[in-house]
Amino acid sequence: MSWSQKLDRKRRVVANQGRDGQAPLRVWACCLIWMALLGGGCRRESTHDREAVISVYGFSVVKEPLEKEIFPAYRDQWARKTGQELTFAASFAGSEMVTNQIISGVGADVAILAIERNADRLTETRTTMHRWRELPHAGIVHESPLVILVQKGNPFRIREFSDLGRTRLRLIHCDPIASGAGQWSLLAVYGAELRRIERSEGRADPARGLATLQAVWKNVVSTPGSAREARTQFERKEGDALITYEMEALQLLDKSSDYEMVIPSTTIYSEHPVVIIHHPDHPMSPAKFAIVELFVRSLWERPAQEAWVRAHFRSVTDDSLNRSFRRIPSPFRVADLGGWQRAYPEIIEAVWKRQVMNWK
Repeated sequence: MSWSQKLDRKRRVVANQGRDGQAPLRVWACCLIWMALLGGGCRRESTHDREAVISVYGFSVVKEPLEKEIFPAYRDQWARKTGQELTFAASFAGSEMVTNQIISGVGADVAILAIERNADRLTETRTTMHRWRELPHAGIVHESPLVILVQKGNPFRIREFSDLGRTRLRLIHCDPIASGAGQWSLLAVYGAELRRIERSEGRADPARGLATLQAVWKNVVSTPGSAREARTQFERKEGDALITYEMEALQLLDKSSDYEMVIPSTTIYSEHPVVIIHHPDHPMSPAKFAIVELFVRSLWERPAQEAWVRAHFRSVTDDSLNRSFRRIPSPFRVADLGGWQRAYPEIIEAVWKRQVMNWK
């Protein structure tokens, strides 16, 4: 589909989104004028029309592919197609922190988050009225299985998540309060044990899942606030092992041969959503919304998916792009644990917070 067709489609979508999600019908004419300007029919000389800014808040590990490849490529393409200068303002932190910042009112246009629960929090708090699951692939832009990083030679002979609790070692684990990676890691450890027992004995045993998580947590020596902070600590030799995203492990292995990546036979795929921040009380103009959504949808197009894969995220649009990744023998997803609507209260809160941490 050509850019003019995409822009015309967005004009029609925005013009009809009044009561149930986006801009009201009365701005339809303004949107038409803006699309004509972008299409090259005329040029106005004001700085406002020549420039646009998209503010992106993302969980920590999306920083490099966005800033090194995706932003520059899209900015250049936009300038060629429209004659308009497009600028990206970006901020990165743990997914929970990013979500809290946006709810508190920072000027974000787009959020790229580590977990669906954070995306749902943005809609539940009326921070956005964007229906993010209507984006391509139900709003999930890429994914990454959880793995274990160990020092070269794997001196503790780690093969599975449960091995992290069977010997005395220093484990770095992202903070589940501040970081989506921390929550994915808990689900990986607990869920892998449940599935292992179910395969061998025909039924899940939550008590043994709890025992495994308790044993693993006893070895945690540091809980950094994001996946990137955790990797930095591991690089400083502050731990013997780190549970993290596969893409973080592979990026570290690209830099150094001092480490090894262990892929457990059973592990969870983390899935990362994108949300447009279109606040009900101070919504974007239809022209701004059209620009932002066109950028967001480009994240599923092949050039961006290839950039994600070069950063070691797994593509959600074309499995042929994932041929360089190692096969996961027995993967599972949060849907297998009942989705985030069950996994968070039943595992993060009821198991980790109350039984492992003894928080009331």
